[in-house]
Amino acid sequence: MTAAVVLILSIATLVVVLGAYIATTRQDRREAAQAAKAARRTPAEPAMPNPAPVPEPPPDYFDPRTIKVGDFIECQGTRSRVLGALHKSTRQGDHWTEYLLDDGSRVYQRLSVREKTGPDPDSPAHLEVMLWTQVPTQGMVPAKSTLILEGVEFAPLERGTVAFRSEGMTMHPDRGLMDYADYRATDGRRLSFERVQGQPWTAAYALPLPPGSIKVERLP
Repeated sequence: MTAAVVLILSIATLVVVLGAYIATTRQDRREAAQAAKAARRTPAEPAMPNPAPVPEPPPDYFDPRTIKVGDFIECQGTRSRVLGALHKSTRQGDHWTEYLLDDGSRVYQRLSVREKTGPDPDSPAHLEVMLWTQVPTQGMVPAKSTLILEGVEFAPLERGTVAFRSEGMTMHPDRGLMDYADYRATDGRRLSFERVQGQPWTAAYALPLPPGSIKVERLP
C-alpha cells in the first residue's frame, strides 16, 4: 500500500509540474504576441534628415549702384568715363539711374542700373544692368503692338512717364518729364524708345549684363 501511495504522489507531482510548464509557456507566448502587436502599432522612428547644404558665399562683384560721375568703368572690354547720371523715378516709387558713358569714340552709350522686383510680392528683388547703344529709328513711333526693327520682332513690355533729374553731362535738361516705351525680343534683347516731352523719340538696343561685367576705376 505504501508503494501505491508513493506512486500516486509522484503522478500528482508530475501533473502539477506539467501544468505549471504549460501555463508558463502560454504566458510567454501571449506576452510575445502582445509585444509584436505593440511593435506593429508603434511607428518606426524617422531617419535623421541629411543636413542642408551650406550655401556658398556670394561672389565679391562690384555693385554698379555705387557708380559715380567721373568714374572710369570697364565693360565688355571697353574703358569708358562716366560723364553724367540721369536719375529717373515713377509715381509708383520705382526709380533707377542711367549713366552716360564716353569711350573716346564720340559714340555715347548709356548704362542703366535698376533694381527690379519679381512678379509676386514675396519674390526677391534683383539688379538689372543694361548697356544701351542708340540705333536709328527712321522716324518710327513706339506702338502698343509688336514692332519689327532690323528684322527682329519685339513685343511690348512696359511704357509710361518718368520724372528725371540730371547730374553732370546727360544731354538732357536739369529736370523734366520723359516718356518711354520698352520692348523685348525672344532672345532677351531689349528695345527702348524715350523722349523728353516736347522732343522727338530716340531708340536704343541693349542686352542684360551678367554679374561681374563691370569694373570701376576711381581717380584719387
